[in-house]
Amino acid sequence: MSGKLEALKPQRKIELYSGNYFAACTLGGIIACGPTHTMVTPLDLVKCRRQVDDKLYKSNTQAWKMIYRSEGLRGVFFGWSPTFVGYAFQGAGKYGCYEIFKYLYGDRLAPNANKTLVYLAASASAEFIADIALCPLEAIKVRMQTTMPPFAHSLREGMSKVIAEEGVAGLYKGLFPLWGRQIPYTMVKFATFEKAVEQIYKTLGKPKESYGTLQQTGVSFLGGYIAGIGCAVVSHPADVMVSKLNSDRKPGEGAGQAMTRIYGKIGFGGLWNGLPVRIFMIGTLTAFQWLIYDSFKVYLGLPTTGGH
Repeated sequence: MSGKLEALKPQRKIELYSGNYFAACTLGGIIACGPTHTMVTPLDLVKCRRQVDDKLYKSNTQAWKMIYRSEGLRGVFFGWSPTFVGYAFQGAGKYGCYEIFKYLYGDRLAPNANKTLVYLAASASAEFIADIALCPLEAIKVRMQTTMPPFAHSLREGMSKVIAEEGVAGLYKGLFPLWGRQIPYTMVKFATFEKAVEQIYKTLGKPKESYGTLQQTGVSFLGGYIAGIGCAVVSHPADVMVSKLNSDRKPGEGAGQAMTRIYGKIGFGGLWNGLPVRIFMIGTLTAFQWLIYDSFKVYLGLPTTGGH
């Protein structure tokens, strides 16, 4: 398999840290994030609904059975279109901008800086940008998945309804909570991944370059799963609040006022509704994202991420 990956590499190698390199990383982020988030739509659908109303279903299995019986497979994947588009946009910003900022902060501006600080700063900067692209699609997805009957049945219908009722501003009313959820999430995701991969190679006792590309992408998968567990725990309370804000925010209510009212209703315990399924979802999701992203880099003749 390693030999096949080597054979598939293009003959013309992309120069590291060139415009083509960052463009390739951006495309890799789209490929890694859009399809993977779409595949876990059934988990996300149930998670969001249970976050909004923990009495709606007794278990995830019961939820999928009920949804499938009444709506079929289409119902189980309800909300896939804004998920796919939104997280493809986010993946472009998350991975592409991370590579740019990591190079800018670590190689150009502060070459002697602590690497972990570089990873944290680069990932925070990248996610800040990525969420601006994600927010409108996330708002539509959450409204579609958490309102019954559904707020809209398609991305186009949802976009039209939000703009007609609230203007473009309605698409961004969850931006601050989204930043609150996603920026810590991505900081943990990238910094933990980088450090986990570094530690895995140290434990194996050989430098990264001594392993084949298949083995290196296997390390990326394992490092991604470790990072995903941390991501899920750190970002879960904000994830719950984003779901609540998009489904239970009163007209004219400020974000701070809405969060105070919602917290008063659900309490601290309510911020952790749906955590086990999110750990499974995010761990699996993050592992496969890193596997896809680094496999794409290998296909283009580029080194895998981390371990240097």
